[in-house]
Amino acid sequence: MDKDAMGGPFPRGGANTAYARYFVGDSYLNMLSTEGVVIGNVTFEPGCRNNWHIHKARSGGGQILLCTTGRGWYQEWGKPARELHAGDVVRIPAGVKHWHGAARDSWFTHLAVEVPGEGAENEWCEPVSEEDYARLS
Repeated sequence: MDKDAMGGPFPRGGANTAYARYFVGDSYLNMLSTEGVVIGNVTFEPGCRNNWHIHKARSGGGQILLCTTGRGWYQEWGKPARELHAGDVVRIPAGVKHWHGAARDSWFTHLAVEVPGEGAENEWCEPVSEEDYARLS
């Protein structure tokens, strides 16, 4: 498949149907690595974001986001949202409830790196409220 329309370094991948129920809007997924360290190239259409979620692990674990194109958002539960741009890095420790996705007016792509951990699993929670998302500029 061709590189995404934003000119990112990795091919965009197909529709993210496996996880669509955990997203508002359409996203695309290209798994770059599924052995050792799991890395997915995730592309969000404008306005798309994932639900609140937690990367759990008995030890280690968590996630690192390497932003490659566009403009997006990252927010931890109880904290203000952080605007993201190409070149930004977000380190998410295991056990932190958070969400990430595109700005309303921009495509957004990041590499999602799953930090290896013992007993690592994801817990998907509620969608980001429309009211909270609408407050972001």
